[in-house]
Amino acid sequence: MLVSQILRTKGDTVFTVKPSDTVGEVAELLHSRRVGALVVLDAERVAGIVSERDVVRAVATGGPGALARPVSDFMTANVLFAEPGETVDSSLSRMTDRRIRHLPVCQTERLVGIVSIGDLVKWKISEVEAEADGLKAYIAAS
Repeated sequence: MLVSQILRTKGDTVFTVKPSDTVGEVAELLHSRRVGALVVLDAERVAGIVSERDVVRAVATGGPGALARPVSDFMTANVLFAEPGETVDSSLSRMTDRRIRHLPVCQTERLVGIVSIGDLVKWKISEVEAEADGLKAYIAAS
């Protein structure tokens, strides 16, 4: 299973913010869109990613005043990306190693989607279940 197949099914919508948006605005958007992370775009270039964890960290270290600061102060600037042709297993492995839950998907430096660890685990479970069903059918036919 490839990342591109997951995007075809789940869609390629990516919610984005600007580096100048405040942490408070980002928190509201995370809540209203019911997502765990937003991609930070500076014009058309991915400048970073901001997650619920980043918002909590901002408030924990900066107090309530952090909500008025720009998200660029707290975002993860060193973004790990997936490519559409990457396998689910490869993406899951990298996410586990780096302890991250979201991977923006880029093709030739253009943002084309985002996948979460939940998306990948869901597909992995479906794949394992289909394989188990195939083995059960094979055994029953023998």
